[in-house]
Amino acid sequence: MCSRSGSRVPRVGVTSCWSCSLSPVDELQAIVAGDTAAFGRWVARAEPRLRASLRSFAAQVDTEAVVQETLLRVWNVAPRFEPDGGPDGLTRLAVRIARNLAVSELRRARVEPVEVDRLEREAEALAEPGTPPDPLLRELIAACVERLPGKPRVAILQRIHARGNASDASLAEAAGMKLNTFLQNVRRARIGLERCLEAGGAVWGDA
Repeated sequence: MCSRSGSRVPRVGVTSCWSCSLSPVDELQAIVAGDTAAFGRWVARAEPRLRASLRSFAAQVDTEAVVQETLLRVWNVAPRFEPDGGPDGLTRLAVRIARNLAVSELRRARVEPVEVDRLEREAEALAEPGTPPDPLLRELIAACVERLPGKPRVAILQRIHARGNASDASLAEAAGMKLNTFLQNVRRARIGLERCLEAGGAVWGDA
């Protein structure tokens, strides 16, 4: 067993395999009791989903630092965690903690509130596994993008193709625009897409 004092994620090397076949309930109880082997097995399963949920923040936030801080917080709050009856409760808690940490970093960096809201919505969507994309919506989005004027279309396509893995500064350079011009064109594109999607009967934003 391992003490929860300190500010580091516990070492999760497995020294015995008594927890290999624990049920989810028993595994959670083992983690609560301070079993680092059980915690390590949970991390191995939860970490891919945790990292995927942070993809939309990758261009503006140190997601590796967020992951490590999230794992530490989960380890420390596990004794007070109360399951809600749903599956993967501890993982869902970790995703929520990670998203809140990433949003806090964006606000600390003075990222525009509208952009923070967009990234948070994207992260929430990524956190829900197994939701297939709507092919009709995808076709409508593609058609709406094609109808955009030249520079807004170029700017929003840079954003889409980057998938959150590049900064706006690098995207602006690739598009041959100054950063402010690039961001203005992204805003114009989003307004145009919103109108086009609404005209096509799609629900936009938080609705």
